[in-house]
This record gives sequence, structure tokens and C-alpha cells, in this order.
Amino acid sequence: MAAAATESYFVREIEKNDGCVLKLKQCYKGDVGCVVWDAAIVLAKYFEAECFQNRWANARVLELGAGTGVVGLMAAALGAHVTVTDLEDLQTLLRVNIQENKMLISCGSITAKSVVPLVESLKKLSGPSTCIICCYEHRTVGVNPKVEAQFFE
Repeated sequence: MAAAATESYFVREIEKNDGCVLKLKQCYKGDVGCVVWDAAIVLAKYFEAECFQNRWANARVLELGAGTGVVGLMAAALGAHVTVTDLEDLQTLLRVNIQENKMLISCGSITAKSVVPLVESLKKLSGPSTCIICCYEHRTVGVNPKVEAQFFE
């Protein structure tokens, strides 16, 4: 669970190629979505690669399981219009990080939303022959088993 108190956070900084710095708050206590994963930094930095130059301007991006929001924030800072989603208990952390980095977003935009409506939409749009492919790490501790059970009901 993401904490709301400022003293419950520690910061990880990610320097962009232009010298600006994304500052991501992380929680001292919480589940997997409360910290910046190294893989998220690698992906965020990859977005700045020359092969993606001008790719992000006005692109529409949906990030599922955004956690701290580093990937979505980088895309928004590069000009994309991003919706970051995660579980309800991570919404505070996502919004704190968006607020902390909003000055780095000039052409793009970013909003945080709960993933619950997306899951509900998938359920309503799915039929007996629908195949939804999910890729995730199966976790057996914390809130994950409960969330997983709700998703697959």
C-alpha cells in the first residue's frame, strides 16, 4: 500500500538526456508498485533513444501497472498524452509523482486512473471465445493473490 505522508517516501532521480531530472518518490513500505524498478528506468531511458526521436509528440499512451509512474512520466515529458493506471492503493503515489514532475511536461500530458474500470470493461467486452493474454509475475504474498482472484473471476 502506498503511504500518503511525506516522511514515508524516499526519492530516486532519473536524469533525462536534456539534463532535466525526473524525481520519483518511492515508499519505504509497500508492495511491488511502491518502488522504481530498474527495468522501468531502462524502458524510460530507451524512449529517449534516437530511433524514437519525434515518436512521442502527441502519441496516446496507456500504461498498465504503472507503479511509481516513471515510464509514463518519461513519455509525457517527451510529448505523449499518457494515462497511467494501477490499483487503487497506488493512486496516491502516482498522483504525488505526477505533481512532483509536472514542470517537466510541456507538450504532453499525464493522468492517473484506477485499473479497475479497465478490468470491468474487459469483462463486459469478452465472450466465450475471447482470448485475453496477460503477462505478469505470479505473486503469492501481500494483496496480489486477492487482486488476482478478482481479475480472473
